Amino acid sequence: MFSAYLTLFRTPGALRFSIPGLIARMPISMDSLALIFIVVAVSDSYAIAGALSATASVVMALATPHWSRVADRIGQSSMLVRVIPVKVIAFCIFTVLVLNETPVWTWFLSIIIAEAFSVNTGGLVRRRWLHVLSPDKTTTADDEQDRHLVNTAYSFEALMDEVVFILGPIIVTACATSIAPAAGIISGIIFVAIGFPLFISAKETEPPATPKRHVDPHPAVIRNKRVQAVVLPTTLLGGFFGSIAIVTVAFAETRGQEAQSGILLAIWAAGSAVAAIINGVVKWKLTSAARFLLFLFALTVLSIPMLFVHSIPWLAVALFFNGFAIAPLVINAYGVAEGAVPPEQITETLTWVVAGMPMGGAISSALSGQIIDRFGADIAYWVPLGFMIAACVATLPYFQTYKALIGYPRARD
Repeated sequence: MFSAYLTLFRTPGALRFSIPGLIARMPISMDSLALIFIVVAVSDSYAIAGALSATASVVMALATPHWSRVADRIGQSSMLVRVIPVKVIAFCIFTVLVLNETPVWTWFLSIIIAEAFSVNTGGLVRRRWLHVLSPDKTTTADDEQDRHLVNTAYSFEALMDEVVFILGPIIVTACATSIAPAAGIISGIIFVAIGFPLFISAKETEPPATPKRHVDPHPAVIRNKRVQAVVLPTTLLGGFFGSIAIVTVAFAETRGQEAQSGILLAIWAAGSAVAAIINGVVKWKLTSAARFLLFLFALTVLSIPMLFVHSIPWLAVALFFNGFAIAPLVINAYGVAEGAVPPEQITETLTWVVAGMPMGGAISSALSGQIIDRFGADIAYWVPLGFMIAACVATLPYFQTYKALIGYPRARD
């Protein structure tokens, strides 16, 4: 049953880039929560924390596609050695400024600089998987087994994402509540400082760089209708993710159990992890486009129960089952977009799939912070549901695109 995973792990050099990639992207589940802890501890304002989180998300959404494009052109390692040191230094400065209660505008300035050097680590890792499993990106409808391995690789990375979202919130919560509010951010910096050097050292699996002159004949990635059909819904999906995080922290805090917020978010990720494992062994008959729409609707429906829970145990149950639709949804978003572009644009394309998520998270974080401060955390669970409904509606302008994709009997999908 798990033979595809065994084949995956036997791929030469695979674990040398995948495990460091896991370590390096731990902060994606830590930074937002860590920011909330340190800012609320100093300012006692969820509104300021939400606004900072929103600002960071907007900058990240703008920065990650740029750096992925640079990675396609000059190589992943060359890009990372230019970017990561600046990001680490900027986050250290942000932490010092907040702890010293400097003017709030300096917090915004430092977080903008830090997030301007954000990279989509998950996209870099997935690009390497595609390179080692299908070096020339020649997987077609005649190569079903090869495509199944790529799907398994994406499923494995989705599982790693959930490991990140299980462990990250627990680590941040433990550090911020047991050591000091700033310890959450510092722990994220440590993961970056360890993971990226190891990832960069795995030279043998790095996809070849494609100079700019070779990319020019291809249209801009974001102008591709197939990519757009995924990016718009996933941008709103980011609003769902961002609002769940801040609302869940507030939900636990209002019940005097702030330390449980990390565990709740980990339970949410655990549900998604279970789904990721299952997705990796299933040989789907439905196309990626059909599965993307199916799981988008499923996640919307599974978001409704959170409106009716008023205790930590029942929220944990609701979050666990909600997570079942997340990993398959994201996996198939990658599947829909990746096949739409040539090899020299894949890293950028994989980044665009999730690049809009921070933008959606920016809006939802600010909105959630305001609603929590005014009406309470229980009411604020309407925000994530609203974003999921909007994500479903966002597929309608691309009805013809999805209709064509679902109708194609292509194994790439």
